Amino acid sequence: MAPRTPRPGLHDRSSGILLHPTSLPGPYGCGDLGPEAHRFVEFLHAAGQRYWQMLPVAPVGYGNSPYSALSAFAGNPLLISLDRLQEEGLLEQVPRPRLPVDRVDYERTRAFRRGQLRIAWGNFGRAGRSAFRRFCEEQAGWLEDYVLYRTIKQLHGERSWVEWAPELRDRKPAALERVRREMADELAFHRFEQWLFEKQWAELRAHAAALGVGLVGDLPIFVAHDSADVWANRELFFLDEAGQPTVIAGVPPDYFSATGQRWGNPLYRWQRLRRGGYGWWVERFRQTLHRFDAVRLDHFIGFTRYWEIPADEPTAINGKWLPGPGAHFFRAVQKALGTEELPLIAEDLGAVTPEVTALRDAFGMPGIRILQFAFGSDPQAPTFKPHHYPRNAAAYTGTHDNDTVVGWFHDPGGTGSNRTPAETEVERRYATRYLGCEAGEIHWDMIRALLVSVANLVFVPLQDVLGLGSEARMNRPGTAEGNWEWRFTRRDLTNSLAARLQQLVHDTDRGGGIAE
Repeated sequence: MAPRTPRPGLHDRSSGILLHPTSLPGPYGCGDLGPEAHRFVEFLHAAGQRYWQMLPVAPVGYGNSPYSALSAFAGNPLLISLDRLQEEGLLEQVPRPRLPVDRVDYERTRAFRRGQLRIAWGNFGRAGRSAFRRFCEEQAGWLEDYVLYRTIKQLHGERSWVEWAPELRDRKPAALERVRREMADELAFHRFEQWLFEKQWAELRAHAAALGVGLVGDLPIFVAHDSADVWANRELFFLDEAGQPTVIAGVPPDYFSATGQRWGNPLYRWQRLRRGGYGWWVERFRQTLHRFDAVRLDHFIGFTRYWEIPADEPTAINGKWLPGPGAHFFRAVQKALGTEELPLIAEDLGAVTPEVTALRDAFGMPGIRILQFAFGSDPQAPTFKPHHYPRNAAAYTGTHDNDTVVGWFHDPGGTGSNRTPAETEVERRYATRYLGCEAGEIHWDMIRALLVSVANLVFVPLQDVLGLGSEARMNRPGTAEGNWEWRFTRRDLTNSLAARLQQLVHDTDRGGGIAE
């Protein structure tokens, strides 16, 4: 079916909503790719929104973070719709578990959903087997390492791969062959999960395309140490003989943390990747762009320079800057993918240097502007004010790492940042003066300020559209508990809300026309 409204490009004047699929409503513990995802696409269309931006959709690892995934290629089995499997006859009546509706209880949700998926696997007959086999053959380049990793990780009580039996940790061929032979059904089950994800994703993307809604993904520059990617490609990372990182990623002290952020991801051997034509990265881009119409490239500054922290350092304070792969990397990816333009949004936040800006502009990538950052004392604050935005920019009220607008504005003590109560009050007064408002609906005032700006792209977290406070925050950087859990309810998306957004889109000429 042809799109009723053509999907926009990144240089068109348009807007969208940031929402991770796990935050969708539904009776099975977390949102998924089923009916509620399709209803959300319809809400976006009714609201005049041209994009649905998500966080990474890979299988979550440490802390349930989508930015600490078990694979850079696989889809998250938690997002597989059980309702769709029931419609297809792979499940009978799915029981309604006693799980929270406003938060994701990952442990209980994972156990329930995995049990249902195993039932579906047991019911999987001859029908569809040829499509399943074709998927396995086409995706074997990453799929076989991933299913081996998942199966062996289960055999070791979900412990990190560096704690596995040495012959499996080090990928000895005889040991891996033994797993393939003895655990054939479990390997096939994990392939089945990925096939289901791919099928349901394709259905959702087709529905979005029919309504002229583009899907925007998120590609973290770094991958988790405990992942199929690092286990299967140890030579591409700085690791010792036991597989432990010798140096790790992070950022120096910043707005979010006085001691910086010690992410813990292993760092790439960029020279080795370069000699191999960046092959692993090319395939990662190929997979990501297969799923999404555009991609937010997380921590873009890391492609010009990155913060190296010795692995034994407890914080990110004692690190050093090292050069990233730069323009050579992006030219190589373009050539390998056979495209003149990569549909990327550069998350150019942090220690932005002229080199970062030059790299971003050389490839025509929109940079990011966060309105919450516009009213503080940071030297970069003026660049986040809407009257300074360039056209080629993606403007946000806040991101998944920020508090909600309402939480930020009414935050009495600077929770989640380095602000003092006095600094918070100064920012509040400045924001209301700049926006010309009385703060009764600060979230709508900030949304409108972005929509009337010249920035081609505007993305607003759903929490800000709904006017929710800090209780709806998605992530608090530097903390490991209670993140990525927020969910909304079906009754939150009203016709009047869609109409209000649609009217703003109409008034600010964000119907998808090409920007001048």
